[in-house]
Amino acid sequence: MTTHILGYPRIGAKRELKFALEAYWKGESSEQRLYEVAQHLRQTHWQTQLDAGMDLLPVNDFAYYDQVLNMSTLLGVIPKRFRQTPYTLDVAFRMARGRAPSDDMVNCCAGHADPSSEQASKADYAGAMKKWFDTNYHYIVPELDEDTEFKITDTRLFEEVTEAIQLTGKAKNIKPVLVGPVTYLYLAENKGTAIPKLNRLPALLEVYSQILQRLAEQGIEWVQIDEPILVLDLSDDWQTAFKDAYESLTETPVNILLATYFETLGNNLDLTCHLPVAGLHYDGLRGAHQLKDVIANYPADKVLSLGVVDGRNIWKTDLTDAARQLEPAKTKFGDRLWLAPSCSLLHVPVNLEAEVNLNPELKNYLAFAKQKLAEIKLLADAVDGKANEEALQINRQAIEEKAASTLIHDAKVQARIATLDSIALDRATAYAERTKGQKAKFQLPLFPTTTIGSFPQTQAIRQARRQFKQGELSETHYIAAMQAEIHEVIERQERIGLDVFVHGEPERNDMVEYFGEQLDGYAFTQFGWVQSYGSRCVKPPIIYGDVSRPKAMTVSWSQYAQSQTDKIMKGMLTGAVTMLQWSFVRNDQPRETTCNQIALALRDEVLDLEAAGIEMIQIDEAALREGLPLKQSDWADYLRWAVNSFRLTTSGVKDTTQIHTHMCYSEFNDIIDAVAKMDADVITIETSKSQMKLLDAFVDFDYPNEIGPGVYDIHSPNIPTVEQMVNLIQKAAENIPVERLWVNPDCGLKTRGWSETEPALTHMVDAAKVLRKQFEKQIKRA
Repeated sequence: MTTHILGYPRIGAKRELKFALEAYWKGESSEQRLYEVAQHLRQTHWQTQLDAGMDLLPVNDFAYYDQVLNMSTLLGVIPKRFRQTPYTLDVAFRMARGRAPSDDMVNCCAGHADPSSEQASKADYAGAMKKWFDTNYHYIVPELDEDTEFKITDTRLFEEVTEAIQLTGKAKNIKPVLVGPVTYLYLAENKGTAIPKLNRLPALLEVYSQILQRLAEQGIEWVQIDEPILVLDLSDDWQTAFKDAYESLTETPVNILLATYFETLGNNLDLTCHLPVAGLHYDGLRGAHQLKDVIANYPADKVLSLGVVDGRNIWKTDLTDAARQLEPAKTKFGDRLWLAPSCSLLHVPVNLEAEVNLNPELKNYLAFAKQKLAEIKLLADAVDGKANEEALQINRQAIEEKAASTLIHDAKVQARIATLDSIALDRATAYAERTKGQKAKFQLPLFPTTTIGSFPQTQAIRQARRQFKQGELSETHYIAAMQAEIHEVIERQERIGLDVFVHGEPERNDMVEYFGEQLDGYAFTQFGWVQSYGSRCVKPPIIYGDVSRPKAMTVSWSQYAQSQTDKIMKGMLTGAVTMLQWSFVRNDQPRETTCNQIALALRDEVLDLEAAGIEMIQIDEAALREGLPLKQSDWADYLRWAVNSFRLTTSGVKDTTQIHTHMCYSEFNDIIDAVAKMDADVITIETSKSQMKLLDAFVDFDYPNEIGPGVYDIHSPNIPTVEQMVNLIQKAAENIPVERLWVNPDCGLKTRGWSETEPALTHMVDAAKVLRKQFEKQIKRA
């Protein structure tokens, strides 16, 4: 049975790629050194797969920044502002980052600036970045200009194929990986052109044919073409595009393995089964409830690759159960049944062996990328009748121990979950009533000003946290250092003139990790890094068991902060859905149940904050929209439990306690009703980049509560003027009654410096004062 993977983590077990990229970008290392590191990583990853018994090695799963960007440079889809001859790697970096090491100091400040901003007018702005389906990986969105001409431009694909052939000695063992033409067009954005995207398909297919021809000339027999949009709800014209595309590509002299993942094929099952390709890869885990239909309907004379080892989570596979699931496919397809992970292993850490500090029991339940290769081989041998009984027995024992583990299962938490129906999810009174008491209590002016939570984290703050964590700083000295920082942040806010304060969060390294470290049921790795985008890596926590809160997590910090000022101090928490979305989540119970466990822990924290005198409490749900299922038919159920988890967190407070929430990177039009059902007294959202266009969602929907649309982009070092912020707030006032408008930045200020933060916030406060004079006169006249 043929074994393969769809892709391997590219960053390296010790984040070698990250450090090589950043050294190159800073001018501290040469391009040649970057190439050497990249080549070493590719060859190490291929050798790891060979050693594990994989039959086909993926090529072009490696990228210096992103696999979709790889496709853009290969196809010549390079925006006008970045085109140059000859093409170099720096062109790709400019597309991704707006700058490259050879650029001047103006360009190096551009980054992901909004194209309409003053900052972007001084330099070439980077391409947009979006989430890759429902993962936490981001891709660079292809831009189609009026004069975009598809042509092979970046030849790294063919060079890396040669490199892989030299390693293995056999071209037939190499499987190049391409983002498919229909998915590529679907994800692309038209820039300054009205040409319908699908009108470009014939020209695009010509270049794909040339690519496949060149690969055939290199001796390649199989090419993996990823078409993940086949799991989405596609309109007729996009379904037709698939038929046209693969009718065209069937003339090429290679075998195409069409790869889908992340969901079922849904209504695209019949279409997919009849596409003229040599094989199909199907995600047998996230598409489990359509697996039988895929096996029954896919032609028996073609290859069916099934992914029954989870490429997106870190738990061991139940190999006995997986082998049982594969029996019908083995009977029908015989040697034409291939085995792989469900999707690329890009989304999991590299090697569990490095985790020497993890609880040994928990470690026994896990599998990272390298371990998943071994699982695929063990499973293939078992299905082929060559089972390694000793290894399978070890696997069975781990699965059975996990099911009964007291580390994972907490009777007290489960008993509390069983009583959920007895907890009221509604606040005591409706917003329209409780807002009267809040306004009387807080006496805030029109356009009250606040920030989202975090303030700049200096090197001294990070060093104190690190020293405390490593035992080099006593708890007494650590608390004193953090309190000193909180005191300084409060003094700065008083000088600036903000209306509602925050404590600045100096004690927090990460908005999820900080809470996870204090909750039972969470674990953290040392080297469990995964790529988010470019050189940006994240280390998601592991929710391994029933979640509970042993003690208060934030109360002492908020209480101290409130004692330092007469101004209102917001308590700051990360919401349950965001905690869930940005973690590796246990796979033995519904996500809804796990989310409710986190919500109950946060509910306890909210009530403790309230009891400690904190009268405004913000629960950030940055990832609420990210959790939406890929199929719209599944949205209602997700939004039901996601909204209810927020209400579970907040419904126990008094009417006069004001609940805030914050969301970023969100498009609200399609979830605005759910956002309203959360019933937060105040919602702050990221809107400045869109020039308040996100507020269009509020035109047709009368959002009843208060809103703080962000008035400046914290991702940019640019300091907005008072006039710019006045203009944005005036735009917001066209859609939102001024009595319900707050004034705040887009997001937290953790990554900015004080030299940018203080003047920007001062301008923001001044803008609010200008608007108060303007609108107070209007209100009095009315």
